[in-house]
Amino acid sequence: MRVPHPERTAQVIVASTRAAAGIYPDRTGPVIDAWLIDRGWTVLGRHVVPDGDPVGAALRAAVDAGYDLVITTGGTGVSPHDHTPEQTGPLLDRELPGLMEELRRRGAVSTPLAVLSRGRAGIARGRTLIVNLPGSSGGVRDGLTLLDDVLDHILDQLHGVDHSAIDQPDVDHPGADPSA
Repeated sequence: MRVPHPERTAQVIVASTRAAAGIYPDRTGPVIDAWLIDRGWTVLGRHVVPDGDPVGAALRAAVDAGYDLVITTGGTGVSPHDHTPEQTGPLLDRELPGLMEELRRRGAVSTPLAVLSRGRAGIARGRTLIVNLPGSSGGVRDGLTLLDDVLDHILDQLHGVDHSAIDQPDVDHPGADPSA
């Protein structure tokens, strides 16, 4: 059961020095944008920034702007320039480690390299969910599939929606199909 919600806003931040320099096109940002729009989100911008400090600046600006969701892609690996998790960490009030553990677990089914992702997820300023997705198309696909399962619930909780009755299978829900 989906709980009706007001307009939700999102920003996508692509961490890629080469894409920011125009050496190659950003391939994952448009996928995330389309996924969000298909789910009724208002995407108020996608920023393609070089790895490192520019990622932190874009994240801080997004949190300051009060977005409900910020999804980053890229910069989560182990190369010397991958610092998205380090830029994200100081902004998080509460981390959601299980989200990233599950993403790595799902990705490892396809490639053992998924366990190298150091992405983080959590809540900034009690209102903005930040999720670091890998820069690969497979990692983004896995991450978006996982978010399909949990995103509404996370954001409903952040906005004070009481899921206690919704989550209990023995409770009759008004308007629910009793044969389901």
